Amino acid sequence: MDYRIEKINESNKHYHNKAVEAFEVFGKLEIRYDEHGWHTKEKLLDKPYLKLYDAFQAECEDYLSNPDQTIFYALNDHEVLGQIVIRKNWNKYCYIDDIAVSKKARQKGVATRLLDQAQKWALENKLGGFMLETQDINLAACRFYKKNGFVIGSIDNMLYRHFDTKDEIAMIWYKEF
Repeated sequence: MDYRIEKINESNKHYHNKAVEAFEVFGKLEIRYDEHGWHTKEKLLDKPYLKLYDAFQAECEDYLSNPDQTIFYALNDHEVLGQIVIRKNWNKYCYIDDIAVSKKARQKGVATRLLDQAQKWALENKLGGFMLETQDINLAACRFYKKNGFVIGSIDNMLYRHFDTKDEIAMIWYKEF
């Protein structure tokens, strides 16, 4: 698959959230903690289903004018294959607010290339690693982060308490550079 990675600018800002599509929930990551750290086990579902979270609502103008945050797009001609929304966090991590890949581009290395570009930006900005939050039911994302050297730093079983997603557990992942 031939595509390029572009940083957000005036001419491409209209691509924002064009790659956000539903994903298949086919299992969940069960998590426990003991004196040796975090332990996970995958539990696959008998009946997978599709899930679509609301797209990350970033004000694109803020990403054009603020050097502490940016967005990168994976583009094939004028088709958006993916995006990653990142910012400097107070704790000297590069916080990944959102990473999305279109259905047709999944499992083709797009997310990895976006992550690589984000890491270059983070290193240029003297940040020590990545930080992000995902859910225990997004098993594909959990597998991706684990494969790319992320580790669980904490969980939050109250984060979604007042939403329809109240049974989901938020997982905070980190990757040191």
